[in-house]
Amino acid sequence: MRVADCESDAVALTREWRSVGNTIGFVPTMGALHEGHLSLVREARTRCGKVVVSIFVNPAQFGPGEDLTRYPRMIEADCGLLASEGVDLVFAPTPDTVYPTGFSTFVEVTGLTAGLCGASRPGHFRGVTTVCCALFNIIGPDIAVFGEKDFQQLAVIRRMTRDLRLRPEIVQCPIVRETDGLAMSSRNAYLSPEEREQAAFIYRGLTAVTRAAGKGETDLKALKAVFVSVLSRAPMLTLSYFEAVDPDSLEPAENLDRTVRLLAAVVAGSTRLIDNISLEPPHPSRRTGC
Repeated sequence: MRVADCESDAVALTREWRSVGNTIGFVPTMGALHEGHLSLVREARTRCGKVVVSIFVNPAQFGPGEDLTRYPRMIEADCGLLASEGVDLVFAPTPDTVYPTGFSTFVEVTGLTAGLCGASRPGHFRGVTTVCCALFNIIGPDIAVFGEKDFQQLAVIRRMTRDLRLRPEIVQCPIVRETDGLAMSSRNAYLSPEEREQAAFIYRGLTAVTRAAGKGETDLKALKAVFVSVLSRAPMLTLSYFEAVDPDSLEPAENLDRTVRLLAAVVAGSTRLIDNISLEPPHPSRRTGC
């Protein structure tokens, strides 16, 4: 496995691979890797001859007062995990490499970034799309693999890639969860033991909503109340939002007459946790009142 922090080295190596017919799968990360990240790496490996993983804690996607300085950085451990997965190149640039002196261009997707996490994190998605666009141009991958955990980010990256006619196909992979259902996240390490225990109520709430819908409930306000009721059993958690949206446009869904995505953001102490689940409309025979 090669490790490069220099853009020219990464460009030269990936160009050489393409010249002999290799396809390239790319997994962008901020490091502090866990099984969720590794599942993306394995998906890239099944699809492509070469796999590149970037490790870059992107300052442009952190707002004032967010956790840029304390975000976990463990490059040696991360590289050990990636080597065991057969990754061909780890690209670990410095901020000066990605944003050299005089950098003044940003990529911004409108509409999709206005609500949900975008409402409370102004500029966050602009930082995400800018760095992903830059990384796509450096690596030149055939596919780029993203997890569903940050579903809004996935939708934004897919829209940017389509609108700007960028090279990679965007591949989405399911959320990987802990045994109690909590979505794996590098930020889970911030949780105290008590917060970690209560964080499992996020997924319990989502699955309770799924069960209610399966029994015929289609009123999204009633389904939100189910989630809030479950979350109320975890007093250390504060709900930031819980929304049912169209999976492509992220527009709020009016009713459960088609597949929607349930998106939740919850704060535990000083740690913000996100999760989501797909929700199917109930079978006609199970609709409330039938």
